[in-house]
Amino acid sequence: MEHLMTRQLDRILKEGGAEYDWQTELDVNPKFLDLKGKAWLKETIDELGGKGTLPLLEKLKFDFKLGRTLIIWDDELHFNRYRLTTFRSELYSEWTFSFAEGHKRLCRTYEKECLKGGLQHRIWIGPPVAKSIFGEASESGDLTGNGAIGWKLLAYNDVQYDLQTRIHGYKLIRLSPYETLMTGGSLKRLDQLLVNPNEEQRAMLYNWLKRKIG
Repeated sequence: MEHLMTRQLDRILKEGGAEYDWQTELDVNPKFLDLKGKAWLKETIDELGGKGTLPLLEKLKFDFKLGRTLIIWDDELHFNRYRLTTFRSELYSEWTFSFAEGHKRLCRTYEKECLKGGLQHRIWIGPPVAKSIFGEASESGDLTGNGAIGWKLLAYNDVQYDLQTRIHGYKLIRLSPYETLMTGGSLKRLDQLLVNPNEEQRAMLYNWLKRKIG
């Protein structure tokens, strides 16, 4: 989704001379999802308290594509107890994802930030498919019962992204507002750096992205 952060990253990549596609999509080939992949998704639904048939995404949207690398910006809504739960899946122990350990830590640390932006009805409840899988949501803000079914669906879809990009032959990079970079002698959060980076900071961010892409 286009917003200030991804617009700044677009500018940084452009200035650095990178060859890339912005706001790109990947059509999912259902034949690539084998029994093991389906078992991992079913495991995730079960861990989140869901039931019924597996809803499968047909199209994945990304902020940037550089060769066989896909980059997506995870906003604050992606860091909560439900996303943390999904990392228990054998998917993450059998395959290595560069962002997994960092995202687990951020899920434990920044759920309050998720609550600030995630109480809106359309986010807390999510689309109708969320109710069909996870049942009735709790009252907005109440995470003690069935909780936020919209958040649960987002966490499940994040797993689909992680799995599907890998089996389609891509490397996935997940960026978060909470990553920190050393600049000017101090650590600064990525979202703060991207608000209005100067020329030196843009060059630093470009080199940082290049290292991530490998």
